[in-house]
Amino acid sequence: MANSKNKSPLGWPEPQGLWLPEQEKDSCGVGFIAHLKGKRSHDIIEKTLTMNTNMIHRGASGSDPDTGDGAGIFVQMPDKFLRKVMAEKEIDLPPEGEYASGIAFMSPNTSEREAAMQLFEHIIREEGQEFIGWRTVPVQSQILGKTSGLFEPTMKQVFIKKSADIKDPMDFERKLYVIRKRVGYAIKTNEVPVQFYDVHRNTKKSFPGGEYFYVASLSARTMVYKGMLTPCQLAEYFDDLLDPDFESALALMHTRFSTNTFPSWPRAHPNRFIAHNGEINTVMGNENFMKARQALCASAKFGTDIQKIFPVVNEDGSDSARCDNVVEFLHLGGYDLAHVMMMMIPEPWERHEHMNEEKRAFYEFHACMMEPWDGPASITFSDGYQIGATLDRNGLRPSRYYVTDDDLVIMASEVGVLPDIDPKTVIKKGRLQPGRMFLVDMNEGRIIPDEEIKSRVYSAKPYVQWLKENRIPIDALPAPLSPIGIQSETIHTRQLAFGYTYEDLRFLLGPTANSGVQPITSMGNDTPLAVLSNRSKHLYQYFKQIFAQVTNPALDCIREELVTATETFMGSEGNLLDPNPKSCRLVRLDSPLIDNTITAKFREISASGFRSSTIDALFPANKGGTGLKAALRKLFIEADVAI
Repeated sequence: MANSKNKSPLGWPEPQGLWLPEQEKDSCGVGFIAHLKGKRSHDIIEKTLTMNTNMIHRGASGSDPDTGDGAGIFVQMPDKFLRKVMAEKEIDLPPEGEYASGIAFMSPNTSEREAAMQLFEHIIREEGQEFIGWRTVPVQSQILGKTSGLFEPTMKQVFIKKSADIKDPMDFERKLYVIRKRVGYAIKTNEVPVQFYDVHRNTKKSFPGGEYFYVASLSARTMVYKGMLTPCQLAEYFDDLLDPDFESALALMHTRFSTNTFPSWPRAHPNRFIAHNGEINTVMGNENFMKARQALCASAKFGTDIQKIFPVVNEDGSDSARCDNVVEFLHLGGYDLAHVMMMMIPEPWERHEHMNEEKRAFYEFHACMMEPWDGPASITFSDGYQIGATLDRNGLRPSRYYVTDDDLVIMASEVGVLPDIDPKTVIKKGRLQPGRMFLVDMNEGRIIPDEEIKSRVYSAKPYVQWLKENRIPIDALPAPLSPIGIQSETIHTRQLAFGYTYEDLRFLLGPTANSGVQPITSMGNDTPLAVLSNRSKHLYQYFKQIFAQVTNPALDCIREELVTATETFMGSEGNLLDPNPKSCRLVRLDSPLIDNTITAKFREISASGFRSSTIDALFPANKGGTGLKAALRKLFIEADVAI
């Protein structure tokens, strides 16, 4: 742990040594209870809190046993309860659906907190909505451990009335999203609106208390209570959760075990749409791709507001928080929630011989638009009307469910979380399958089977036709007119010049050239780091795969062939929020390994309606590092111009 003077007020150290906050992942306990017919009750809250407590072994704490890695609960808007507590403040709330509320973590310092609240109110009004009031969320701070208590924020609850010109409830959710993003970005970057300073001339331009600021949820449909708590502390810390009038027809709980990460108040789950058990190993690449796509994103649903919500991904978040950022963006951008989960966590479609052609086309089409968020994960998700869960393609995280005769659906990362359930009342039970989805729709009053959910999504557009007309397999490109030759008489000299060793040729390049697949390696690779060597190394030797080895069980060879894939798509992507036939106008490669023939095909690809550029990557070796830097700058500029 870093020296205390270097600690962030959120509870984790600054980047240091080999540890970087953006590489954090976690592994946890997760579950939900929902009433099939949408009947609200406090009993669902009580049962979910009991479930959370019974998964204490899933949560974690460090040397301070009263400081947990995090625990929380996601519920429908508790309108009955909120109406009561605001009436005590002589504030009458509008009808349910006409107002929104959310819990914000704020600085314990009074002046800093008030400045943040004033800014929040200013942006609410600037976005055309009506500010109703604030409420201090009552908490029992004395139960906290030394560490969680040191970084405890003040919990403030904001209330916002919908403007009369907004008719669609989803448009209100989008406006709340814009408000939350604007406030968070302004406080984090000190880019506070000029008009705010004109009104509040005494407010410092270096915005105070920003390191504490975080909005757990802001919605007219749902609400999240969470913190840096142990599972047993959740019900005890938040007084609201024990009130008999605090009712919901669904409740999603989470207890956090941050396997190779630091806990904090904002990083507790549930997030605004998902709660997550596992790790997303591809999160750094996913985030970088999202940054690149933002420039092309446009949506009639957001209009000019879309520029206010960038960047989509919060770099301070954990892997699951960043996943939640994208789920929220896509859902509010017009995708159905089940559609979003199918896009982001697809089934293993590449080598599934018995998969429906329409479903396979759906997955391949969306692979042209977005790479999978891959890793061992069980993800629960909800928008307040539906609640469900999905497993990654490997199924390396357990999820089991019960259905009782009084219409309760109980799902969790393990069985036995509610021991008081009478086995005689259980009418159905099962487990979530790899790549499958489990969805409770309270509007329809039933559990919708995996195939029915997905059929609705993949049959909505003619994905098979779109792919046939636009996607081009690499083999379909014409043979190059000017193939790239191999100078066999100088190849040995060039291998020596570029530092290839006998081991490289025998164990890496040889098997790859013979089979066209990546060479087999081991998780126990103990090759010394290239950066620590006093000899020149290949560029690729400086890069290592970031992999959570401890929690990824080995795959058997049969299942590995089904669930692993190397398909790659080349070409310019389109607008992520506007899927259309041109979205899959890409070239498909079965492997990212490119030989001379494929390289020559790409050089001459203009005949197929694409464009390509060849950029010189050589630099004068006798100029050393200075020459390399200059050559890289030149390469970047030429690439930007070509794009």
